[in-house]
Amino acid sequence: MEGCAVQSAPAGPLSGANTSDAVITPTLDTMKDLLELDSLALAHALRAGEVSPTEVLDVTLDAAERLGDQVGAFVTLSPELARTQAEDAEAALVAARRTGETAALPPFLGVPCPVKDLSAVAGVPMRAGSAAIDDFVPNFDDGVAQLLSEAGAVMVGKTSTPEFGLPCYTEPDFGPPARTPWDLDRSAGGSSGGAAAAVAARIVPAAHGSDGGGSLRIPASVCGLVGFKTSRGLAGPGPYGVDGPGLVSQGVLTRTVRDTAAFLDVLATPWPGDTFVLGDRPDSYLASCAAPPRPQRIGLLTEPVIATGAPVDPACRAAALTTARLLTDLGHEVVEVAPPFAAEKWAPFMALWSVGALQAPVDPAKEHLLTPLTRWLRETGRGISALAYADALAGVQRLTREIAATWSAVDVILSPTLAQPPAKVGALRNDSDPAADFAAQMAYTPWTSVWNLAGWPAVSIPQGWTEGAQPLPIGVMLGAKLGQDATLLALAAQLEEANPWADRQPPVHA
Repeated sequence: MEGCAVQSAPAGPLSGANTSDAVITPTLDTMKDLLELDSLALAHALRAGEVSPTEVLDVTLDAAERLGDQVGAFVTLSPELARTQAEDAEAALVAARRTGETAALPPFLGVPCPVKDLSAVAGVPMRAGSAAIDDFVPNFDDGVAQLLSEAGAVMVGKTSTPEFGLPCYTEPDFGPPARTPWDLDRSAGGSSGGAAAAVAARIVPAAHGSDGGGSLRIPASVCGLVGFKTSRGLAGPGPYGVDGPGLVSQGVLTRTVRDTAAFLDVLATPWPGDTFVLGDRPDSYLASCAAPPRPQRIGLLTEPVIATGAPVDPACRAAALTTARLLTDLGHEVVEVAPPFAAEKWAPFMALWSVGALQAPVDPAKEHLLTPLTRWLRETGRGISALAYADALAGVQRLTREIAATWSAVDVILSPTLAQPPAKVGALRNDSDPAADFAAQMAYTPWTSVWNLAGWPAVSIPQGWTEGAQPLPIGVMLGAKLGQDATLLALAAQLEEANPWADRQPPVHA
């Protein structure tokens, strides 16, 4: 449902700086190794002249062509735009190495990073995951695309998303479903499912996504990645989009916490006139990951919040319990906590979500092309009166106060990200009964939307794995109070160092 110390390049064929104008032409094996680098390591290799942006683009587009449809990653590739950006990056790198000014270059110059197809990129077709929307070509970049471009990222394509980003699975009617590379029978989640599939399959090191009810954290959990939802007002939709009720934040899917923090340094940029602006930001979220946080008091929550009685798979519960023990070993205090509110008080989210679905600009003559879930949500939205919507907004504010009061004695909340391991493709979608579809999504994601309602930061990291011949990733979620994004990233980085995951490879990868 709907956005640290720099890691150096690893030893091996990409290690060793070359500051001359000439670029070392990597061997085929080295080119394959490029796809294993995270964004910071790849940026390092590019600055050092160990590989060129156009060579990185070539291997990335080749991987996208080979694996993109298999994992349902992209709705469209943009090789011409990406080639122009890569060539510009190459010229800038050569010039900077000649003058010795590489430190002044944008942080992700030449690093591939696609954009989710809910955000506009000038000149690239867009349809927001909907068969009811004809391809249209924006003549402007949304704010997130602007910021990524200014950071030097190469926009290799638009990643797949479900219709208007509404469900927690990515199964658009006009393209292949997004599948986790850990098991192609299973969903990559949603709504940033295509982005997660692309990163997990090693096609790109990072991909833009957004999160309005768990849309970064859900795909991160099922794909073995890092998905971070920021505090409200830290990474918003400006300058063209509006915040509305403030559920959505922009972000990325990555394979490491430090990559996520480095991209947050790019995306945490306020726009003039923003409705929500978070103050008191650190100079660098990346730098905040360099040292462990002070000891935290952590509340362990394994009982579902928004779906009372929803079954929690033993693997999901075990991942949270194992992480709690690890946090204790790292010097933190862990105590059990209860859900912050009764499940029926979650109703304001449904009101805001359904009215948001109704706001999507759909030609009435094409409404029949919408998925049954979207049509049901829009019909529900039509039944929300102005007074009911105002009451829902007030209800969210009251709920946030209740969350703050209930959890006032702890700094961080630890829970499973999802109640179940990665779901089979089609297992949650129910076109014959959209209400049951939505209820199944609630039971699958009984914790994620709490953080969107409150506007507080939350991160999913892969801290558990199922048993069997082919283990599946299980995410755990850490959430903190408004503005504590840096502390949350430092805590996630500490867990990553103690229980690393980045070297694990899914069966399907470039």
